Amino acid sequence: MPESRPPIELEGLSLADLQELIDQRRLPPVDKWNPERCGHSGMRIARDGTWYHEGAPILRPAMVRLFSTVLRREADGRHVLVTPVEKLDIEVEATAFRAIAMRVDGEGREQRIAFALDSGDAVILGRDHPLRIVEHDSGPSPRLLVRHGLEAELSRPVYYELAELALAAEAGQPGVWSNGVFFPLEDPK
Repeated sequence: MPESRPPIELEGLSLADLQELIDQRRLPPVDKWNPERCGHSGMRIARDGTWYHEGAPILRPAMVRLFSTVLRREADGRHVLVTPVEKLDIEVEATAFRAIAMRVDGEGREQRIAFALDSGDAVILGRDHPLRIVEHDSGPSPRLLVRHGLEAELSRPVYYELAELALAAEAGQPGVWSNGVFFPLEDPK
């Protein structure tokens, strides 16, 4: 069945309307499916977010959105595509998703920050969708928890926008507030 849901766009939406759109999305219950049939999907998500099947990029965004709805991360760190009848490994070079746009409503502790993902979904930073910084050889990798252990790495422009917001806040430690939770933008080490 082809994916028929359009991507969520942040532009022109209040965060209350955005939350309503997020809540209306009915994703498959992949956290409840544990089929015995396992194997490898022949698929890979590259560091830049491009999905590949048997070495060729998947060019249809609706197909990528569909696959993203049946993706989860196992307790051992593996990523899998799962249906009620099979579970197939998928190689993920960095994170399953990328945060490609950001929207801010409010200020200070009352602030809320939303992110649009390359999968067509969106999340609002908060207790259920925390942000963490992972250090890599190439520098900090800011990651947002999306669902089922899956994370979205903030694209470089979005990370710079978030860092600018943190610096403007002039809190003691570089970081941002969203949904009443403070998220530092430095690795606590």
